[in-house]
Amino acid sequence: MEDVYKYTAKGNLVAVISNGTAVLGLGDIGAEAGKPVMEGKGLLFKIFADVDVFDIEISTKDIDIFVETVKQISPTFGGINLEDIKAPECFEIERRLVEELNIPVMHDDQHGTAIISSAGILNALELSDKKLEEVVIVINGAGASAVACTKLLITLGARKENVIMLDTKGVLREDRTDLNESKRYFATKRDVHTLEEAMQGADVFFGLSKGNIVTKKMVQSMAPNCIVFAMANPDPEITYEDAMAARKDIIMATGRSDYPNQVNNVLGFPFIFRGALDVRAKRINEEMKIAAVRALASLAKEDVPESVNMAYNVTNLTFGKNYILPKPLDTRLISTIAPAVAKAAMDSGVAQKPIKDWDLYKYELSKRLGLDNKLQREIMQKAKQQMMNVVFAEANNFKMLKAAQEVLHEGIARPILVGDKGAMLEIAQSSGLDLSEMQIVDIHSQEENERRKRYADIFWKKRQRKGLTQNTAYELMYNSNHFGIMMVETGEADAFISGIASRYGDTIAPALRIVGKKDGIDKIAGMYVIMTKKGPFFFADTTVTLQHTAESLAQTALLTASEVRKFNIEPVIAMLSYSNFGSVPDTDTAVMVREAVKILHKKYPDLLVDGEMQANSALNRDVRERLFPFSKLHGKEVNTLIFPDLNSGNIAYKLMQEIGGAEVIGPILMGLKKPIHVVPIDCSVREIVNMACLPP
Repeated sequence: MEDVYKYTAKGNLVAVISNGTAVLGLGDIGAEAGKPVMEGKGLLFKIFADVDVFDIEISTKDIDIFVETVKQISPTFGGINLEDIKAPECFEIERRLVEELNIPVMHDDQHGTAIISSAGILNALELSDKKLEEVVIVINGAGASAVACTKLLITLGARKENVIMLDTKGVLREDRTDLNESKRYFATKRDVHTLEEAMQGADVFFGLSKGNIVTKKMVQSMAPNCIVFAMANPDPEITYEDAMAARKDIIMATGRSDYPNQVNNVLGFPFIFRGALDVRAKRINEEMKIAAVRALASLAKEDVPESVNMAYNVTNLTFGKNYILPKPLDTRLISTIAPAVAKAAMDSGVAQKPIKDWDLYKYELSKRLGLDNKLQREIMQKAKQQMMNVVFAEANNFKMLKAAQEVLHEGIARPILVGDKGAMLEIAQSSGLDLSEMQIVDIHSQEENERRKRYADIFWKKRQRKGLTQNTAYELMYNSNHFGIMMVETGEADAFISGIASRYGDTIAPALRIVGKKDGIDKIAGMYVIMTKKGPFFFADTTVTLQHTAESLAQTALLTASEVRKFNIEPVIAMLSYSNFGSVPDTDTAVMVREAVKILHKKYPDLLVDGEMQANSALNRDVRERLFPFSKLHGKEVNTLIFPDLNSGNIAYKLMQEIGGAEVIGPILMGLKKPIHVVPIDCSVREIVNMACLPP
């Protein structure tokens, strides 16, 4: 038993199995016609959770034959996802397979919809200030999804006597004689017969039926702060536009991706099976489903990463009436739901392979989707340990405020917001940002007058023999860059970030005048960390020095080597040119690079550096060692590239970013006495966050 998981793909293999009798929006179209849908389901498993899938279509409506077929092929799989099987047969099929197999089995049409919608309901009730055990819930539809959704809501706390369920013939009442076993369970004693009657005074409407059967009048008859989940696809029971026009206090969800609050099963099944497979659960039980519900509901309340906002073309998603469920493209889903499901499996006794290191498990989940970068993770962990006080200057900007919020939320640093407090609070209020736990320094306020005077005096004494007057020094302290850099200079902050709203040089200039260059440094330089699938590379100079001399280029290489070592990486440096060790006629550039290498070899013989060489020779070790066996870099993989001028360095890193799809950290200013970071005007929130993680 253990060996099959050890030596085969069983542990990561799920069967998506259907007979095509209840394909979404198409009904009973048969096994072969349903195959494209099953193949699509398998693709979603792989994309979202790295779960391998075989889709299997069984051409029978006979429950016994279906169950026996699945049982016979089950040794191949680590889990079974039942799909698009009509009610009531699906209930019996799932029940028998869960009982008779020792691997996770779930009918996603039932439980996937139930889990996602329940998470949305919990959050909608919280926003409406209502309690699940007190609300009246109308369920229109009595098929597999409706039954599963209602049962899960009852498990979570809803009272069965507060549920009114309807099928095509009306309310499921106790006096009806045409109800099967699953419907009879929900039969009510209430004196209601129609959907219109049931909706009057109801708190929640669940639509799992067909489109356009709910009217504005019905919605208007519901209780205050009503909740409408119209989940029929492709046409909901009432259109979003009609529902919103009917009530201003409504919270609305549909199955549509073009409206807020989409109830999409892809938020659940990939990650539920991921967690179940990873602990080798015997089954997917109620505890695991509830864990998925609560994890999903909780994730919707957390700060939304910029990548998700950009994917959905919004400024800043925040928990509220139009955002009660996470978005499917939120990469945090796998590391949120899968661990919650896995832990619930362990706590409930169905896990056969318990997880011991949860941090490692979450890291492995990220690696599965290529989301994790080892160096970046290490940088962030180090930043969390140091927990520096970081100035976010020019904080009258949404990106700066959003980055500061993420930095605080992730425990990377303690942000200090410098700028106009009124403008910051206005941006925060309009964008749903929370600045309450951050230090805000209003440089224009009267309460900062003494600090402005103190900073101005320090600055004036530094520059009084270089043309700076005391009055000018004081006026400059109304500038967030000057003020923020002075905070670092005086030790009131550990690092500084700016540049989002000013030219690069306008931020570097005060840094040079206030903080100054390190002893022995003639020129500062800029470096980018380029994150690639082959690992990190370090590019310099990419931002500061337009033209080099041999001496300044050698100094840039030394500064870069020192910076690379801060990342616990030994630099292997290639000094780049269009020439390979004199392979083309000498030009000023080639000669300069060659001379810089001579300086480095003579003064720093232990430094792994060589050139001049072309980029492909630097990065292709086989080519380099075959053509240039004499190189000092023999047997080494180059990780650091020094460009001969600003043009080539800047062009190279931007090409890597745009065409190569690399994530970059930088620019990192090298040669200053203290950590001063200047981001590009067009940078992303994530780039600002990355800068806040940099070691001092």
